Amino acid sequence: MEHAELEAQIDRWRGYVQRRQAISPADVDELEDHLREQVADRQATGLDDEEAFLVAIKRLGNLDAVSREFAREHSDRLWKQLVLMPEDPADAGATPWRELAIVLALAVGAGLAVKAGLTWIEGGGVLARNLGLLVLPFLTGYFAWKRRLSARVVLGILVPFAVLAVALNAYPFTSGGSTELLAVLHAPVVLWLLAGIAYVGGRWRSDGRRMDFARFTGELVIYFTLLALGGAVLTGLTFAVLQLVGADLEPVLENWILPFAVPGALVVAAWLVEAKQNVVENIAPVLTRVFTPLTIAMLVAVLAVLAAVGGLAEVDRGLLILMDAILVLVLCLLLYAISARNSLAHPGVFDVLQLVLVAAALAVDAVMLTAMLTRIAEFGFSPNKIAALGLNLLLLIHLARTGWLTVGFLRGRRPFTALERWQTRYLPVYALWAAVVVLAFPPLFGFI
Repeated sequence: MEHAELEAQIDRWRGYVQRRQAISPADVDELEDHLREQVADRQATGLDDEEAFLVAIKRLGNLDAVSREFAREHSDRLWKQLVLMPEDPADAGATPWRELAIVLALAVGAGLAVKAGLTWIEGGGVLARNLGLLVLPFLTGYFAWKRRLSARVVLGILVPFAVLAVALNAYPFTSGGSTELLAVLHAPVVLWLLAGIAYVGGRWRSDGRRMDFARFTGELVIYFTLLALGGAVLTGLTFAVLQLVGADLEPVLENWILPFAVPGALVVAAWLVEAKQNVVENIAPVLTRVFTPLTIAMLVAVLAVLAAVGGLAEVDRGLLILMDAILVLVLCLLLYAISARNSLAHPGVFDVLQLVLVAAALAVDAVMLTAMLTRIAEFGFSPNKIAALGLNLLLLIHLARTGWLTVGFLRGRRPFTALERWQTRYLPVYALWAAVVVLAFPPLFGFI
């Protein structure tokens, strides 16, 4: 077994350990260090990678037994971790309070940056292009502080960030033009990849770390949505009460509350995901099992609608854009489901449903590609059409390979880890395509 396969084995082991609720992320890191030490000791005696890994795993003991032992020794840990701050700072150190202070400072900083952008940046298009540049550096900064990134990794993040910032502001975009809109839509994808590099501590080549980031992204969306809904309810009730006494707070909402609350909530949600991961039962399996069959029904309905439209050249452009959004949503759901699954479990009914979801998405994508090629043949090229065509080709490759690997897994010919590796190794392709759209499309199409 090559060293790459050894790393894959350790990543699978780490993912399995992380699903044990009694074991915190810090404990997982410690166990992984012990595992690597055991592997190195066995390799020093002449064992190959596979033999060294198996012996090391046996020396660590059964993982279920390890989890139960942690639960017995720290029976109150799970309840204590449900509280955001420790009752006695002397016992846990001042680190949680220090982290909270840093998170709040970064949240306020993101709000101030957005407020400054609203105040000083003229033109809606310019502000839209820079919105990600105003917010995501603070989230990336939190990851950099949390992971204690080396100067080399920080520099590797700052350079592409600076290149993107210069391009977005130096390019002579036509106001309201196609290339400007494409830059607004694709720049956050590139910025999110840079944030992901910080999240994984610079270990972007690790399949397990990339899957951790995919899992984090899904959890972040859930936490952010909950915070947004809760904040909207509280704000609405407050405004309703104040309106009864004749107070008009709409300018305050537009000029202060929203500019600070939305970017600040993103940073706070990231902190909550970091603080509470592996403490309570992961909600990802529940969500994916609920929404997968619903999404399949939606895709079947979409196929029926597209079939009823008739000539593909007559399909409305807005409908094609909406279909692209649906396919991206399906891909996110698929990735979230894969990240939440126990890679050691045997194939089941839900895996069959996942295959049906992929097949339905492939059918929709094929119809979309046909419609796009028909429109290009009928009306010619444009930046929007080429960008959409490229995205759909990427989705086609991603979904087709996913379906193939899923069939192999269901037939017992491939391990589930092969399906996991394909997802994490293909994801950077989307970010690269987004970078091409942002940096190359404007000059290629004359900044129209």
